[in-house]
Amino acid sequence: MGSAGLNKARDKMVAAGVDEVAIVTFAHYFRLLEHGETGMIPESAIEPVDMGSLNEVVVSDEAGAEALRKTVVIKLNGGLGTSMGMDRAKSLLCVRRGLSFLDIIARQVLHLRKQYDATLPLIFMNSFRTSADTMAALARYEDLAVDGLPLEFLQNKEPKLLPKDLAPVSYPKDPALEWCPPGHGDLYTALRGTGLLDRLIAAGFERVFVSNSDNLGAVPEARIAGWFAESRAPFAIEAVRRTPSDRKGGHFARRKNDGRLVLRETAQTPAEDLDQLADLDRHRFCSTNNVWFDLAAMKNALDVRDGVLGLPLIRNVKNVDPADRSTPEVIQIETAMGAAIEIFEDSQLIEVGRDRFVPVKTTNDLLVLRSDVYDIGKDFVLDQIAVDVPYVELDADYYKVVGDFDKRFPDGAPSMKKATSLKIEGDWTFGHGVQVVGDVELDAASAQRVEADTVLQPGLPDD
Repeated sequence: MGSAGLNKARDKMVAAGVDEVAIVTFAHYFRLLEHGETGMIPESAIEPVDMGSLNEVVVSDEAGAEALRKTVVIKLNGGLGTSMGMDRAKSLLCVRRGLSFLDIIARQVLHLRKQYDATLPLIFMNSFRTSADTMAALARYEDLAVDGLPLEFLQNKEPKLLPKDLAPVSYPKDPALEWCPPGHGDLYTALRGTGLLDRLIAAGFERVFVSNSDNLGAVPEARIAGWFAESRAPFAIEAVRRTPSDRKGGHFARRKNDGRLVLRETAQTPAEDLDQLADLDRHRFCSTNNVWFDLAAMKNALDVRDGVLGLPLIRNVKNVDPADRSTPEVIQIETAMGAAIEIFEDSQLIEVGRDRFVPVKTTNDLLVLRSDVYDIGKDFVLDQIAVDVPYVELDADYYKVVGDFDKRFPDGAPSMKKATSLKIEGDWTFGHGVQVVGDVELDAASAQRVEADTVLQPGLPDD
């Protein structure tokens, strides 16, 4: 028998047709939450970690190609881009030349299949809100699906809980907001529950490469596939050096009591340890969310745990309507995909360049991606043209929402390959052919239109 809150949540999930494996997993985390588990990882329990670099890896072309031929690509595609004012899959956003994230991902994979004579299945983990739009957008790529395998599987959903008694929240105004995804750690639960894990193994595939659909740098590279295969590791994550923009994000560390690698997210960091979380000299590496895992090892780990991998709990407090702070607070039970690194004793980390980590979380990132900082070659892989990626900070009052952002760049993004930073306060609209050079700041007092072919650089009146 469970508590009243758990019984109500379980009944709600059953009525909604949620998979039994997902319900069992939810119940596991609900009980942890009920008994006061916070998922916190104090600084005193961890120590900094170091790792090898991809630059030092030597893999033969033949070994890399063979490893890629037994690799499956999964893209996490459950995000709606709500932080940018979107109500559909973020991956439908136009990146450049009329191509969306989905278009570029599909073309990257199709090119790699030809280059390496590889099956290389591409499968999207969609949410109940992104599935229809995503599949409609992919319908134009008739050769993308692999016989016997789906193009998508669905992420599970779970009830949002009221803090006072952990009962499922009721929100008649928009019942869809009563539900949330369980975080991208649900990947493993969904793979098992849908039977896809067994199908991939039966089809002869040995490993999976997983990444976010909003990270176009996350290409299934043969050299990394070869490195992972030769390492015989069950699980690995690509890491990058943290920069000032990563101060508030998670990082890798090593747990003192058993020596296991761990991924500590901001939500798992006690308030008194936030300064050390932000210390880039102490904790130097963060996750790209580019994950490699061995299919047989993952199946075994799930089987011996009766389907519950046991990832660390993340207790996320939000409003039932994330866009309306006046709506009731709720608890969302979440797990992180990368946290599985601590489940496997021989997990590995490898440092990669920032060219493999080009996430788009805000319109600041979108402006850089749409600019000439990057080029997209015939293989549809991003090629960084600029020496450094410029720092961009746009006034949220005018640029946060994609629709407003697009209105202010009607002729496309300015040239930014010579820019170091761009900070905009106020309402500025950009004409065609504008160039940003060095460190540029535009202030609200003189907010206006930047005329076509203007070169913005330090020392100009507008700066």
